[in-house]
Amino acid sequence: MFKRYISYLRNNPEKYWFRAKWYGWGWTPARWQGWLVTLIYIIGILSFALTLDENTQDKEAVFRLILPVVLLTGIFLWIAYKTGEKPHWHWGPPDDKDLI
Repeated sequence: MFKRYISYLRNNPEKYWFRAKWYGWGWTPARWQGWLVTLIYIIGILSFALTLDENTQDKEAVFRLILPVVLLTGIFLWIAYKTGEKPHWHWGPPDDKDLI
C-alpha cells in the first residue's frame, strides 16, 4: 500500500506541489516545494506558540497566538489551493490508471 501511495505522489506530470489525499478532503505534499511550505507553516505556528508564557492574559493570547495561526493557516491553504490539485473528496486510492 505504501509503495502504491509513493507511486501516486511521484506520478505528477502537472508538477503539483500538493496532491489530493486518498482519504478525505485535502492535500498532501508531493514535491519539495510543498514540503518546504508545510515546514515553514509548522515552524511559524510553533514560533508563535512558544512565545506564550504563564503570564499571558486571555486578550493577549488572541493577538499573540490565535490571530497569527488563523492568518498562517489561511496563507497555507491558499498556497495549497493555487499549487495543488483541485480539492475533492476521496474515499480510497484512485484507479490504477492514475498510478502508472
